[in-house]
Amino acid sequence: MKHEMGEVSIGKEMHRFFIPPEWIDQEIVVIRGKLVHQIRNVLRLRGGDHIVVLDDTGWEYKAELARVTRDHVEGVIGEKRLAAEPGTRITLYQALLKSSKFEFILQKCTELGVSGFVPVICERCVAGRPRDKRVERWYNIIVEAAEQSRRGRLPTLEPALPFEKACQSAIGLSLLAWEREKTSGLRSMLRSEIYRKRIISEKHYLSVNIFIGPEGGFSPSEVEFARGYSIAPISLGGRVVRSETAGLVAATAILYECGDLENPMSSSIASAVSKPSKSTR
Repeated sequence: MKHEMGEVSIGKEMHRFFIPPEWIDQEIVVIRGKLVHQIRNVLRLRGGDHIVVLDDTGWEYKAELARVTRDHVEGVIGEKRLAAEPGTRITLYQALLKSSKFEFILQKCTELGVSGFVPVICERCVAGRPRDKRVERWYNIIVEAAEQSRRGRLPTLEPALPFEKACQSAIGLSLLAWEREKTSGLRSMLRSEIYRKRIISEKHYLSVNIFIGPEGGFSPSEVEFARGYSIAPISLGGRVVRSETAGLVAATAILYECGDLENPMSSSIASAVSKPSKSTR
């Protein structure tokens, strides 16, 4: 017999949890591990309460809790829809900073819609290569920020790379924010790239790599090395912004210019709502 759910919309505030896709089997979701403690003991959710689970593929599922035990939580899925992810893919190549500053960047850029992070070790970095515990903390910050901001996908977090290897790994449109650049600006560079992509295909989403330096900025030799890999230095304006601010400024400007800060209710994403069936998964 099909389980009937009350009228609760995904749009209303519900706790959200990223889970492995294999925990979802057609109309049933079974949650295990540390999330059980959070749901049962911290949030004190019980049978009949509603949550949203996300499988990190862009889909979100509304579920009504049916059973909450010490070792697992079982729910019944009542609705499935696409989350409002930006069409523009931004990968932030951020120079390592002191811990609190770097964590701020991860949190806020995840909320904004950045798709991936690559920590970069530069000549003028004060912070050293992160240890495993620090990286685990960074990942948890990304997960919490993605859940809070209604993301449908978790941004990727790559291992820290030396600047030279980071440049070599960047594929596609790549920009480097440099306070000494006087000719090329972010907007002009984006508009020329957007126009070119639209000529090729109206459905082509823009992908941008943005390099942000450490507290002391990039060295001239690093900028020249980046040029050798077609990474274009750009200005973020006449003011000098801090490293922990620059990535957020650049990502916001890119998403705005590409139309990703529009109301999602006006896009086709909001209409992609369906009831799950046995053929869904």
